Amino acid sequence: MRIAQIAPLFESVPPRLYGGTERVVYYLTEELVRQGHKVTLFASGDSITSAELVPCTPQALRLDRDVHDPLPHQMLLLDKVREHAEHFDILHFHVDYLHFPLFRSQAGRTLTTLHGRQDLADHMPFYAHFPEMPLVSISNAQRAPLPRANFVATVYHGLPLDLHKPTFESRGGYLAFLGRISPEKRPDRAIAIARAAGLPLRIAAKVDKADETYFREVIAPMLGGGGVEFIGEINESEKTEFLGNAAGLLFPIDWPEPFGLVMIEAMACGTPVLAFRGGSVAEIVEDGINGRIVESVEDAVHAMPSLLALDRRAIRARFEERFSATRMAADYVRVYQKLLRKRPAPERELSMLAAHSAVMNGHAGHASAAIATQRETN
Repeated sequence: MRIAQIAPLFESVPPRLYGGTERVVYYLTEELVRQGHKVTLFASGDSITSAELVPCTPQALRLDRDVHDPLPHQMLLLDKVREHAEHFDILHFHVDYLHFPLFRSQAGRTLTTLHGRQDLADHMPFYAHFPEMPLVSISNAQRAPLPRANFVATVYHGLPLDLHKPTFESRGGYLAFLGRISPEKRPDRAIAIARAAGLPLRIAAKVDKADETYFREVIAPMLGGGGVEFIGEINESEKTEFLGNAAGLLFPIDWPEPFGLVMIEAMACGTPVLAFRGGSVAEIVEDGINGRIVESVEDAVHAMPSLLALDRRAIRARFEERFSATRMAADYVRVYQKLLRKRPAPERELSMLAAHSAVMNGHAGHASAAIATQRETN
């Protein structure tokens, strides 16, 4: 199958540090290539992939100090996809809904994975206006606010099984908070829980420009007094040790979390997750098996002994069963095949003809080059 994966340009694929969407696109792309599909990745030029890369900016937009408005760059990305669209069976978008007007006429071979929250009022009339665009949710909770949208599947994220080596005997004796400093992620709750439970807390998190005031005025003052260590952003290779040595991951969210990649990263390390109920949490955390689901700081402190007593081998086993990249890619391939079966026969024939034409043009190009070379040597 000829598949185009269209990634956001804010981070590279995979991202150097924080970047959940781009990381998922990377795992999916690599697994599809491993399974034998012909995959092309539209992403920033500093991306690393075993697929064919079509660079759409020299580097990730977040790293380019000359970029002040990402929207023009995103639109140029979509135009480049449009120029190459005829060469693919499936165009798989991970850029929210920017492409809907441009690709509406090709809706039958597009798929859009929504990676963000969808409970915002402005979204609802937009999706209602484009009912033909097939969508994938990353949790059932994410799609709940959009009953009129064209969701064709829910596909949970997955990680390569060899990405994180599990630690069955954690040595750190600390609780972990990993991700992003922001009001909806509630690091303040994490600090309160750790202190009330009498356990040290290590915070490995990114501070976006939009959240600098929140960090400075709310979180930074809470760091004093001992027991809490803020270590900033960490990269992928550092996560295994950070999460694996933690006694538990705190995920005290205060928003409708669409998925929460850090939860399955912890589970891959064998580390239990203590999460506040909301969004996808009840779909990812199996209460009493790979974590505990709580409603308040007081509930969290009360649940701490049972959280720390969970079997880390069982946590890793459930991760392997439910959240592997192989399973994620297989789920998406089934969706691709379902979409292609629904396409009218003339469209399928034109797609095959376009692919054949591209191959023949390639052969013709090789033949012309060979003739030219022969003339030069004669």
